[in-house]
Amino acid sequence: MDQQVKKEVNSDILSEWVVEGMLDKKALDVVIMDLREIKHAIADYFVICSGNSDTQIDAISDSIEEQIHKNSGQNPWKREGRQNKEWILLDYVDVVAHVFNKEKRTFYGLEELWGDAKITHVEDN
Repeated sequence: MDQQVKKEVNSDILSEWVVEGMLDKKALDVVIMDLREIKHAIADYFVICSGNSDTQIDAISDSIEEQIHKNSGQNPWKREGRQNKEWILLDYVDVVAHVFNKEKRTFYGLEELWGDAKITHVEDN
């Protein structure tokens, strides 16, 4: 691995790469939650999206991992939810990607739970 790939990546760039990975697989309702101004937040950003099927949810999470690994050489610190495919979480420490099926996203309501966060809705161009 060359020096360029090993460089430190800030959370702004990492969150952009997560969004790119999501949009590459046609994720729905992509939202970036900026948690940096929230006291005791567990990350700088949550990036949240929905998928229509188990297959799409899997493809989105794979695409996120591929995008980040290609650009930075990083793998997630932690992965959760691959078996049930209702909510896959990819934890990159400063940025946490959440890939939901629509029902689970509504049920858990992360956007409401972290209501003080600055929320950006991503438009798919």
